[in-house]
Amino acid sequence: MVRECRKSRNESVLNASYRRLAATRWPEEFPGVGWTYGIPTSYVRELAEYWRGGFDWRAQEAAWNRHPQFVTEIDGQRVHFLHVRSPESDALPLVLVHGWPFEDFTAMIGALTDPIAHGGAAEDAFHLVIPTLPGFGFSGPTRVAGAASTERGAELVAELMAELGYGRYGAHGGDAGSFIAPQLGRIDTEHVAGVHLNDPITIPSWDDDGSGYSATDREKLTRLRDWSGNETSGYAGMHATRPQTLAPAVADSPAGMLAWVLDVVNTFTDPAKATPSDAIDRDMLLTNLSIMWFTNTAGSSMRLYKESRQWGADLPDSGVPTGIAVFPGNNTIRAVAEKQNTVVHWSEFDRGGHFAPMEAPDLLIGDLREFFRELR
Repeated sequence: MVRECRKSRNESVLNASYRRLAATRWPEEFPGVGWTYGIPTSYVRELAEYWRGGFDWRAQEAAWNRHPQFVTEIDGQRVHFLHVRSPESDALPLVLVHGWPFEDFTAMIGALTDPIAHGGAAEDAFHLVIPTLPGFGFSGPTRVAGAASTERGAELVAELMAELGYGRYGAHGGDAGSFIAPQLGRIDTEHVAGVHLNDPITIPSWDDDGSGYSATDREKLTRLRDWSGNETSGYAGMHATRPQTLAPAVADSPAGMLAWVLDVVNTFTDPAKATPSDAIDRDMLLTNLSIMWFTNTAGSSMRLYKESRQWGADLPDSGVPTGIAVFPGNNTIRAVAEKQNTVVHWSEFDRGGHFAPMEAPDLLIGDLREFFRELR
């Protein structure tokens, strides 16, 4: 049964968070080394001070609660989702799937659901379903092993769309969502009109030597092969092998959670931006971090890496028309993407990054409109 919900944190929860931030024991750091040793403590401390003294959670909470939110239970798993219907009755249903640590789609909701009010055309309207994946935020921590996998996430999303009565819909995803959206095409083929991805994660098989690849793809393949020297290997390796070891640190310290999460965010944002808060609005970052903190799901969200079996697997092509948008700093290998998907649309942009819905929502909105225009 789907029921409507509104999310609110009481004052005691907020005050407890502020006290923890104020009581943080800060480590020493080397001067002048920038990000070469990880996220600078001075940057974390600056954001923590703003989180405690300048960030207005109540204003952000009110903004979130202006969007219709619901919870349901599917096969024992709580699923929270936003469901924003367009004023255009013939709008195409579209599910937007996030990844780790978050993907905030709120800057896109107005233009996608009500394009006329945002300089677009009525025929580009979407009914939006934005689920929170198991283990994340208001869907709560997972309770059994395997519940956080991308495979299970796709099954739950397909069941949710059926429960909402959508017989035909599009799917978009980035990061982990770039596994879940194509998986929807494989398991719910007759109902998925098209799949759109931004900066999809493309992991070639170990015997792939890049024969026939473009120079750009071969360069990306080389970087992926040098996994031990790749700066992404540290966080991903921990998540994929020892998520529970890290969980107490990110569950107990809001400053520690902030440092861990934003160091990863910095790795994938627009390379032209110096810090995560240069690439993404500071209040948007802290809103999503606050949700992670209040729901105590930083630790459970990391299980996604350990439990998913699609990372590096030889994934079959569903045959569903697929559009791909790539942004600066992407590691998407086009040859692999085209092997695993029926790619009919490819766009490259010169600004934004891996978190495109938060960094360059205008570009992603335009690309979604263009791609799905031919599939309605």
